[in-house]
Amino acid sequence: MKLAGTDLDWVEEFSGAVTVCDTAGIIVYMNKVSIGQFAAYGGEELIGTNLLDCHPEPSRTKLQEMLKTPTENVYTTEKNGKKKIIVQKPWMQNGEFRGIVELSFDLDSQMPHFIRD
Repeated sequence: MKLAGTDLDWVEEFSGAVTVCDTAGIIVYMNKVSIGQFAAYGGEELIGTNLLDCHPEPSRTKLQEMLKTPTENVYTTEKNGKKKIIVQKPWMQNGEFRGIVELSFDLDSQMPHFIRD
């Protein structure tokens, strides 16, 4: 798959979900894991639709704010006993804000934590 003329072959094999939207919230890219993760909601058919339509409050308002002012949002969530990390960061290209990249992947429940001062 291609996104804005960039070779993204490595993203297809990434073991987490990668979802990209433009500044209007339109989904412009989903890797294989993302398509599978959102299969019940349309999977690949979600490309070209608005991400805002997929989010209830307060997530929708948070996403709208991120689309107006490029900021990041990082959090963990748990569903059906599986813990995930969600990382949403601005997509920048040549210094211009182009949208948001979301990475989502499972966390090992026994994941070590290191404090390095």
